[in-house]
Amino acid sequence: MNGKPGMPAGYTHFPYANPEAPKGGEITYCVVGTFDNLNPFILKSMRTTARGVTDAIFGNLVFEPLMRRSRAEPFSLYGLLAKSVVMDEGRTYAEFHLDPDARWSDGKPVTPEDVIFTYETFAEKGRPPYSTRMDRIAKLEKIGEHIVRFTFNEKSDREFPLIVALTPIIPAHAFEREAFDQSTLKPLIGSGPYTIEAVDPGRRIVYRRNPEYWAADKPSMRGFHNYDRIRVDYFLNSNSQFEAFKKGLCSAYGGPVYTGLDPNHVARDFNFPAAQRGDVVVESFESKIPPVVVGFVFNTRQEKFSDPRVRRALSMLYDFEWVNRNVYDGKYRRTLSYWQNSELSALGRPANEIERKLLAPYVDKVLPSVMDGTYGVDGKDGLDREMMREALALLRTAGYSLKNGVLQDASGRGLAFEILIVPGEQERIASVYQRALARIGVQVSLRVLDDSQMQQRKQAFQFDMLIAGVGFSGSLSPGIEQVGRWGSESANAEGSFNLAGVADPAVDAMIEAMLNARDQETYVAAVRALDRLLISGAYMVPTQHNTLQWIAYWNYLDHPDVNPLDGFDLSAWWRKPQ
Repeated sequence: MNGKPGMPAGYTHFPYANPEAPKGGEITYCVVGTFDNLNPFILKSMRTTARGVTDAIFGNLVFEPLMRRSRAEPFSLYGLLAKSVVMDEGRTYAEFHLDPDARWSDGKPVTPEDVIFTYETFAEKGRPPYSTRMDRIAKLEKIGEHIVRFTFNEKSDREFPLIVALTPIIPAHAFEREAFDQSTLKPLIGSGPYTIEAVDPGRRIVYRRNPEYWAADKPSMRGFHNYDRIRVDYFLNSNSQFEAFKKGLCSAYGGPVYTGLDPNHVARDFNFPAAQRGDVVVESFESKIPPVVVGFVFNTRQEKFSDPRVRRALSMLYDFEWVNRNVYDGKYRRTLSYWQNSELSALGRPANEIERKLLAPYVDKVLPSVMDGTYGVDGKDGLDREMMREALALLRTAGYSLKNGVLQDASGRGLAFEILIVPGEQERIASVYQRALARIGVQVSLRVLDDSQMQQRKQAFQFDMLIAGVGFSGSLSPGIEQVGRWGSESANAEGSFNLAGVADPAVDAMIEAMLNARDQETYVAAVRALDRLLISGAYMVPTQHNTLQWIAYWNYLDHPDVNPLDGFDLSAWWRKPQ
């Protein structure tokens, strides 16, 4: 995206992959939830697609993009389906030269026609963000036997050619466009390292490594996808998932997003026989990217949460100190920035000249303490009477008053809302927040949903507040995905990650500045300016984070000595030979 790629011409493998990793054996991943669909690119059942088809955690087992991202760098892409790419300085076009070796799992070649079919089908029948990518493309054409050229329009930006390169490609001969938007459980044809061997809807999907996989020895894929078979088993809840792991039915447990294993869980629950014998290994990996931002998300489409003063006041009442001490054994840090622990964060940094220029038309939307870098540096993480008085004072400016123990607006309506949660840790944290809000007369109810119900509510934005983290994953290279998380165009797009419903011209302007930055200094300034707006807008109540990622696994697994920036990559692990 900026600067030069880290790997030299003629590189042989990514630094966090072992090119000599043994191939063979199988692994079983265990997840909570269900699935009823194998097509990850459609709106229908988009959040209940079987894991692994395209997957940020387990790897893209079936479908692949034109180029592949290296997780050892902030944002650099290397050849996969496309052997090379040609762009002009202004990035007004990109020519992708397909690798003549690229094949679908049925042996047919990957062609420019497949790329064109993919984009036209996604535009007509796909889900966000795939469905909107043609909006930035003026022309898409085949200009050679293995060459497809994208010409971009005025809506494009400097990052968009990379987004195009990361878009999964589907085979034109294996899909019918008219029926593409219908969910299916029929095994799909892709170009990836695995084919779908068996499907037990809602319970299990099994992948078998394709012995004829075309890219097994390509530099960007060498050392990855080492198992002969990958099985993904589904469980109703995290308790049954963990019990299955203890019995050896699951190969691994924990990791980012995967299950959220934490140090308190490690200290409390790993005294079972296999762990005591050393058959189960518990290991932590340091993440060098901003932490995943998890917290209570306000649905600002609701009138009760439309005023930022109300959101700021309620945000002050999360008792991080109590939660950290009683739930996490004091091993977590408060999350206050969307790019914390990196140069992209606004915490502790006064806005520089570039930031102030970017924010000049919107300066009234940034809190003074956020602009001057003093926000969050007072070290106050607990909830005391002074904090509650400040929150009530701010609520009064928004038209609320405390009467007979109930917080009411000018018309006498009490401030009340519902928090959607899934069973487990979220219940404990939400209960703490519920009690704190009750002390100032805010009536909060908690509704427990299973994973499928929660995903449906998220997709349709049917909630007052919920706890979310997926979709807010940390990154050293934020880009076009920020439109889907915070941009006005995604605020009411069903299925988008803009759960809070943010529709603010100031936020849009900072995202645009970030996407069009031509040097690192301007890019960093634009991200910090966006961080200042998001913090000041109080669209969610961030909770806590730990820079360590914990994972437990059975000792028949092994992994490379070198790790990617985000901790570890399960697709680079392998099973030890018998």
